[in-house]
Amino acid sequence: MSGVVRVRLDLSYDGTEFSGWAKQAGGRRTVQGEIEDALRTVTRSGTTYELTVAGRTDAGVHARGQVAHVDLPREVWAEHRPKLLKRLAGALPKDVRVWALREAPEGFDARFSAIWRRYAYRVTDNPGGVDPLLRGHVLWHDWPLDVDAMNEAARGLLGEHDFAAYCKRREGATTIRTLQRLSLVRGDDGIITATVRADAFCHNMVRSLIGALLFVGDGHRTPDWPAKVLAAGVRDSAVHVVRPHGLTLEEVGYPADELLAARSVEARNKRTLPSAGCC
Repeated sequence: MSGVVRVRLDLSYDGTEFSGWAKQAGGRRTVQGEIEDALRTVTRSGTTYELTVAGRTDAGVHARGQVAHVDLPREVWAEHRPKLLKRLAGALPKDVRVWALREAPEGFDARFSAIWRRYAYRVTDNPGGVDPLLRGHVLWHDWPLDVDAMNEAARGLLGEHDFAAYCKRREGATTIRTLQRLSLVRGDDGIITATVRADAFCHNMVRSLIGALLFVGDGHRTPDWPAKVLAAGVRDSAVHVVRPHGLTLEEVGYPADELLAARSVEARNKRTLPSAGCC
């Protein structure tokens, strides 16, 4: 597409007042809709330039390190490039920011070129509740939590598995994912931060995993229970999808520029697990 320039956007948003990332019918406020409207305004275009995002976040979920791309006509990019970032800052609402705009390398696709996404989920078991200044980003759990037990449980979930038991199924979509990291640390302020990194996530996966670990942390289940749920492959009514406001997309990882196109092709292939008897 010689007449088009692919532009990478690095952005962040407070998801509190958004109905998720993706545009929806009915006029609901979304992150994608706000950025596309702002782009149309600042480029003085009658065309909506559609964004592709690394990971679609649900209503109420935040992002600090979200990545998207947009294909702009070459003449539009050439005309507006020098002042586009500053003009977007003036046109966008205060709960979404674009921090960087640059021409993407050959083969880059914000969604399919990504090799991992890293989320953080923040929760406190402080008997007094959540600091009012953090209430939009930290979940309050009203039982004491054993972080060591939660980490023990988390280790049983690592690796490539079918995470059907922790995902909301979507027609035609695979639930096979590689969970690269799942660990929890209690900070000096008492807030427990769970770091969750995978090649990709299926719908509700992070919030379901955290829900299972909280059940272990407060003593309602033993540390081997989340792995048993995973192996069973079906939703367990005891696995709760925790509230979205504790979840933040922190970072998206990409391979070296020369590997972007190959990764994009690989990511489009639907995965299956080996059929031979496995755990």
